[in-house]
Amino acid sequence: MCPAELPLMARSHARTCSPRCRKAMSRAAKSDATPTELKTRDRWVRRSAAKVPLTVGGMPASSTDPQTWSTHTDATSSTAGVGLGFVLSDTDDVVCLDLDHCLNPLTGRLAPWAAAILRDAGTTYVEVSPSGDGLHIWGRADVRQGRRIRRPDGTAVEIYGTGRYIAMTGRRHGSCPSILADLSAVVSKLTA
Repeated sequence: MCPAELPLMARSHARTCSPRCRKAMSRAAKSDATPTELKTRDRWVRRSAAKVPLTVGGMPASSTDPQTWSTHTDATSSTAGVGLGFVLSDTDDVVCLDLDHCLNPLTGRLAPWAAAILRDAGTTYVEVSPSGDGLHIWGRADVRQGRRIRRPDGTAVEIYGTGRYIAMTGRRHGSCPSILADLSAVVSKLTA
């Protein structure tokens, strides 16, 4: 949960580095904006600080093996790793657009190219990535092959629909709704 290392003398079950971080974690849990459409799917994993997927028991998980996934309730109550992840599967049309290095973490200002993609996406769930300078746009589309689109300025847009897991933060971007919209037009535009 904390960006800093836990103190050397921290208890073995400690999940935060300070009372301030513990309070922030508590507030985040109460204001979890994750869409119900994602919470009701049994495709949740935990993740390490290095974004390696873990089972709720702390063992390595796989983005292609349903035996290593769990419910949202079990994943949120587990203390393994540092956070949650959601697995994208070919059993439905849930997709995620991953926009790298598009958000200024100090000012909250969005890069113009990312603002255009966000505008095209419409009213759908968007959260800030674990790095704090990227966005995950969640929605629905038919994406069977992941794509990485490199922009001329060195940034990238990644489109995933199956065989991947996405590190979740629960940190809603702006006032986006907790619903998944149809992103088919945005995906077509980006991959054209």
